[in-house]
Amino acid sequence: MEQRILITGASGYIGHQLGERLSKTLPVFGIDIRSKAASFPVYVMDICDKALGALMQSKSITHVIHLASVMSAGRDQAAEYRIDVEGTRNVLDACLYAGVEHITVSSSGAAYGYYPDNPSKLDEHHPLRGNPEFGYSYNKRQVEALLAEYCEKHPRLKQLIFRVSSVLGAKTNNKISALFSQQVILDPGGHNSPFVFVWDQDVIRAISFGVNTNAGGIFNLAGDGRVSPREIAHTLSKSLIKPPIWLVKAVLRLGYSLHLTNTHPSQVAFLQYRPVLDNRRLKEELGFLPEKTSKEVFNFFAEKALGIAPASRKCSLPMGEI
Repeated sequence: MEQRILITGASGYIGHQLGERLSKTLPVFGIDIRSKAASFPVYVMDICDKALGALMQSKSITHVIHLASVMSAGRDQAAEYRIDVEGTRNVLDACLYAGVEHITVSSSGAAYGYYPDNPSKLDEHHPLRGNPEFGYSYNKRQVEALLAEYCEKHPRLKQLIFRVSSVLGAKTNNKISALFSQQVILDPGGHNSPFVFVWDQDVIRAISFGVNTNAGGIFNLAGDGRVSPREIAHTLSKSLIKPPIWLVKAVLRLGYSLHLTNTHPSQVAFLQYRPVLDNRRLKEELGFLPEKTSKEVFNFFAEKALGIAPASRKCSLPMGEI
């Protein structure tokens, strides 16, 4: 039977590119809360809409790629929960109603949580401890619990789950890329906690690979290696600032109370204790090899998105640490 694809979050950064790629060879449909010009049909629909199952059925959907999520932290945790968790439940119920065979879900390395006792490398067997103070992290943890429940009760709906690391590409504009556009690189407390990156095109390739092969399972989606804040500062020729934690929290507390930022003081752990994802199973068991390492991803982003030429990176010296 021919695969017929539906993508949630089809107008998003990854969803749009993925739809354009898959629609070259397969029937692809999308839903999103906003419209965007695309070579495949995108219907304006909330993922919590109960009519989603009927839409899937009418299009004879066989494979769903669920990308819709709230990426940026806000103050309305109830709304974030509704979209991330209840929205995923509705997508799963719609799949069952329409007889969908396969669902791919973009989870996140954030589901592991930001904790000082995280192991040096996190594999897929480590517990998910998404922090309650991080809506995105905690919701991804709950989404995966929901997926496990549906997997046990409804095994005919095959699941492929990617725990995606920090995504960067030539045109990335997200919470992570914003960190590197500042005048300095921030390392609260001087933990030098590393970043693990994945190239946006590797994310698109991995999802396409998983759909085309009808793969199932849970996999960390990350490039090889890691990049420390010190290396990032060096690459960008920016100063590395290591303020004490109490000072960062005090500034955030003031900004949060004055509604100058949506970042709560407790969320400073996001930069202190970053989860480092092990991609061994992705390569050995799924059989997918990322084209770029974490370092190559960041260098590519620095060159294409920030205009840091390769030659200047090689000659650049760190501007110092404070």
